[in-house]
Amino acid sequence: MDGDEVRMFVNGQALSGGSLNGALAGGRLLGPVRTAPRYRFYSVRDEFPGLHPVDSGGTSVPGEVYVVSYAVLREGLLPQEPLELELGVIELEDGSGSLSMRMRADALDLPGVVDITDRGGWLAYLAAIGRQR
Repeated sequence: MDGDEVRMFVNGQALSGGSLNGALAGGRLLGPVRTAPRYRFYSVRDEFPGLHPVDSGGTSVPGEVYVVSYAVLREGLLPQEPLELELGVIELEDGSGSLSMRMRADALDLPGVVDITDRGGWLAYLAAIGRQR
């Protein structure tokens, strides 16, 4: 990683093969990872997921980490992210940090937001409800 690159954790449509994965073009996939067990996980209208940090009752959420430039974030990924999400820093299972999109606290009670923390991640949830990404 050089000074213009950061790690970005993704757990929804930007995962490999997902509809937003092209927004990470120019980035480098480091591989699958999990978050620390400090998050609740939500589906928003079954369109995209969101992480939200909690003090208790959280779980480890599966995803992928990419190394991307600030330009990829600024011009590729962030303009395509929904308003219910915001860029933040999360903790990964190994204790390191990464940028990630997180649920805005004021979006947690919006219509269509469902807690899917115990469903095994976004891909497992979509498979369980019979949806493709």
